[in-house]
Amino acid sequence: MSTTQSERLRELLEPLVSSQGLDLEEIAVDSVGRKRVLRVVVDSDTGADLDRIADVSRALSAKLDETDAMGEGEYTLEVGTPGAERLLTEHRHYVRAVDRLVRFQLAEGGELVARILKVDDDGLDLEVPGVKGRKATSRRLDFPDIVKARVQVEFSRKDSKNEKEEEA
Repeated sequence: MSTTQSERLRELLEPLVSSQGLDLEEIAVDSVGRKRVLRVVVDSDTGADLDRIADVSRALSAKLDETDAMGEGEYTLEVGTPGAERLLTEHRHYVRAVDRLVRFQLAEGGELVARILKVDDDGLDLEVPGVKGRKATSRRLDFPDIVKARVQVEFSRKDSKNEKEEEA
């Protein structure tokens, strides 16, 4: 997608997405054979349920129908949320990932997998899981130290709240 089309679509769609209480995270136009697909990714601090996605999808569709932002020809509009293993690129993404396990590529080289405990303007307070029976350790990571960060899917994490309730 050309930068000018991307900018035009963002300028057109962002106010509608914001009016629904959501953030516009990504816009992409892909060609699949003769068809074009406009993918719009939205999110919020509280997440986006199916009803909110449907509402914003209807609003975006109506706005796109009344403009020529997508040009001539057919296209499909897909509105969704970031995937489970989302890439963290904005401060708000880190805030939304508090208590999640994240894989960091570090500016100094190497990787770190840790749980985000707290986010402030300068960086993150992390809990690095212990290996082979060792206790978890705390670590501070400033934003300039992070090259890339991606949320990790956890299938067997024990929820500490449920453990405490079961013990009571």
